[in-house]
Amino acid sequence: MYTGPVGTAALLQQTHDYNVHIDSNDVFWMVPLDHDAVKVDFDDGRARLRVSNLRVFDDHDLANSLTLGLGLPGDLGFPYPAIPPVAPVRATISFDVEWNGIVATAQINNSAQNFKGTFLSTGATIRWSAEQPGFQFESETPNPARNLISVLGREQNGVFFS
Repeated sequence: MYTGPVGTAALLQQTHDYNVHIDSNDVFWMVPLDHDAVKVDFDDGRARLRVSNLRVFDDHDLANSLTLGLGLPGDLGFPYPAIPPVAPVRATISFDVEWNGIVATAQINNSAQNFKGTFLSTGATIRWSAEQPGFQFESETPNPARNLISVLGREQNGVFFS
């Protein structure tokens, strides 16, 4: 979440960064979900991802998320602002994302990189909320007219490419 106008996000304007931290396998920003959290009807261009009360951390900003609360000193030889350290806070998030209505279809076959797939441009909406000690947020009512681009895809790559 940012304090500045939409489209002008900068590290110094960030006030919340919700994520699940890095797991024991060094994988970050990923978490297993129940099978019933995802429903897909690819042929009809419909899908839904619904998650309730997922336990996460609010690291305040991306810099503290990636450094586990150590911030950034601002003097590592490339231009970026110093980011003060902020300790993570336990939080829960919920979201409901719906893709619906095929707008366009694309077939991609890149045999040089062992990648192919069918991709559907669709409409989409999202409802999102967060809760933690001293702060609660709920997104506005989803409005399909505000969607810029949404894509559902089926792909094959790597050893599954044939």
